[in-house]
Amino acid sequence: MSPECHVLIVDDDVELRRLAGKFLRENGLKVSSAQDGREMREALASGGIDLVILDIMLPGTSGLDLCRELRQRSDLPIIMLTARGSDVDRIVGLELGADDYLAKPFNPRELLARIHAVLRRLRGAGAGEKAGGHLLRFSGWTLDTRRRELTDPDGAVVDLSTGEYDLLLTFLEHPQRVLTRDQLMDAAKNRTPTGFDRAIDIQVSRLRKKIERGDGPDMVKTVRGAGYFFSPEVERA
Repeated sequence: MSPECHVLIVDDDVELRRLAGKFLRENGLKVSSAQDGREMREALASGGIDLVILDIMLPGTSGLDLCRELRQRSDLPIIMLTARGSDVDRIVGLELGADDYLAKPFNPRELLARIHAVLRRLRGAGAGEKAGGHLLRFSGWTLDTRRRELTDPDGAVVDLSTGEYDLLLTFLEHPQRVLTRDQLMDAAKNRTPTGFDRAIDIQVSRLRKKIERGDGPDMVKTVRGAGYFFSPEVERA
């Protein structure tokens, strides 16, 4: 990973910030830290941040609210830190647009691996655009991967959360084939499959509501016992 990669750790635990920051710096990253939302905003305003590590349990504005705030104005990658076993927090974090999550306490090596994975996925998406064009068209819809913008058949822009965008992009890159929940979780988030099926089911349901209309065919079909199947043909331009 490039030594210019700049990570912001947002956590009120001073020792966690110190130890995680020390490890990440030793592995070639530039690291800044913040203890709450106010300091996070100040760090982001200074520019140059490439990825945010964001704790859910923060004093004042919660990490989930800060994640929502970030997603309203930025595509900056976000890794959420959650309490171990807190499935609800993980689901909500993914729905709000977090790119990955890590349960506390964690091994700094796992945090580094997840940072690598998230940034590798983003670099891979950019390389795919250069190789085959950045417009993906299906059933009258267009996904502009350069602008991360979905347009419906009438030309209206449809808002997508980061999780919904990642899921749709995965379907468009693997059309007309059955994808298991683990494959979707792995491809859309580039994380090791965890059996966390509920998060994918929720994302699929939300995506369906945005791209399927009552008078049209089902685009995302459920294959019982297997996973999901994206039925339209896809063209890249």
